[in-house]
Amino acid sequence: MKVVMAQKILRANQQVARENRERLASLTTINLISSPGAGKTTLLEKTIAALKNDFQMGVIEGDIYTTRDAERIAGQGVEVVQVNTSGLCHLDANMVSRALNEIDYEQLDLLFIENVGNLVCPAEFDLGEDYKVAVLSVAEGGDKPAKYPLVFQEAQVVVINKCDLLALSDFDLDTVTAEIKKIKPELKIFPVSAKTGEGLEAWYAWLRQVIREKKESAMR
Repeated sequence: MKVVMAQKILRANQQVARENRERLASLTTINLISSPGAGKTTLLEKTIAALKNDFQMGVIEGDIYTTRDAERIAGQGVEVVQVNTSGLCHLDANMVSRALNEIDYEQLDLLFIENVGNLVCPAEFDLGEDYKVAVLSVAEGGDKPAKYPLVFQEAQVVVINKCDLLALSDFDLDTVTAEIKKIKPELKIFPVSAKTGEGLEAWYAWLRQVIREKKESAMR
């Protein structure tokens, strides 16, 4: 019975996700997924600062209880909507649908959805995004791809953050990259430090590319 119920929930989520995808057809939507503390919000702050003169951006912030991350993002001068899940460990398509009612998404080029900090549940829920981006930090250790493979299977991009800590840890970048590629060979991987800026230009270049491709596709 629990399995049947889970299937019903996921089927209902898929229907709303399809509706979200139709609403977001003219812009690029990125679903950021990571453990707590991996640096999603700092990565967002740096990304918004780097691209806001070129693109209109908005953010849907998922958190269990607080508005702290949303307050940080609002300080970057972009439109942000907070979604508090009140205990749930993930955002679902219905939450995102309601958030879209509160944001002028039709004027955006790029929408970020910062999911609740969790490597498990968020990977199972399609939100209507174009890309799932898994953010893995050096501080978490290199065993996360093997322990939580689903998020890497579902993602199209992995950002390995906090690379400024590599010399202070036993995180082997080459080994972890190889393990991620075993899970999904076509994954794009960006080693970065959101703190120092190392590697971020490649991440920005990818975002510019997918925004351009989505606009070109929408015009056909």
